[in-house]
Amino acid sequence: MKARYIALLAGLLPLSAAAQQSAADQMGAAGQANLNSLVAGAPTVVPGGNSANTVGSPYLDKRWLPARLKMSNNLPLAPVPIKVDILNQRLLMRPLNKPTDSLQLNDQLVAGFELDEPATPLAPARTRIFRRFTESPNPRHQADYVEVLHKGRYTLLRRYIKQLNKADSHQAYGSSRNYDEILDSSQYFLLRPDKKLVPLKLTLKMLQAAAPELALKTVSGAETAKTDTDWAAVLATAEAR
Repeated sequence: MKARYIALLAGLLPLSAAAQQSAADQMGAAGQANLNSLVAGAPTVVPGGNSANTVGSPYLDKRWLPARLKMSNNLPLAPVPIKVDILNQRLLMRPLNKPTDSLQLNDQLVAGFELDEPATPLAPARTRIFRRFTESPNPRHQADYVEVLHKGRYTLLRRYIKQLNKADSHQAYGSSRNYDEILDSSQYFLLRPDKKLVPLKLTLKMLQAAAPELALKTVSGAETAKTDTDWAAVLATAEAR
């Protein structure tokens, strides 16, 4: 059965002296009240990720992860658990006072957010930073959230993409795939100091061409870097020299 998404009415509180409160105050009643103003309305029905007829997940991460939202009007908000729905380009939250509800944020004034991932046996805890893709040459993507992998004079960005492929078993000569499939892919970009946005693949050749001033070939680890975490570390080392 198709999930029904209920649009939520959100009346943002005006920017006031609350925006000048200390970090401790922002974690308390004032921050919670401002957060409530973003989700005033009825709960939305949230699909559980994988279903019997779907392979893949619409979410950046299936877990509810603690997040700190950054507002374009500097309104302080309390931290809240969220899921990032990449497929439908929306943010879902779980209210701390109603942990069984899932609400869709009215994120028109959300400029970005910090997402806290807990430690696992394979990796330490980390904070991931996301912001709007305002530099995108495609106006349709400027409201998308991109992950900031490295930020210095150069900024390395990752745009996550989810694509839904519908089942084709009804086709006479189809592949007999009787399930929907959500496919994952990514795009990487290097934002230069001159504000030029360079699309690229994470290879030494392409990064060297996009940022010749950094002389990445001479940086320790550049020859063996493979993951975006590796390349973020290489860029940090190059900029620190």
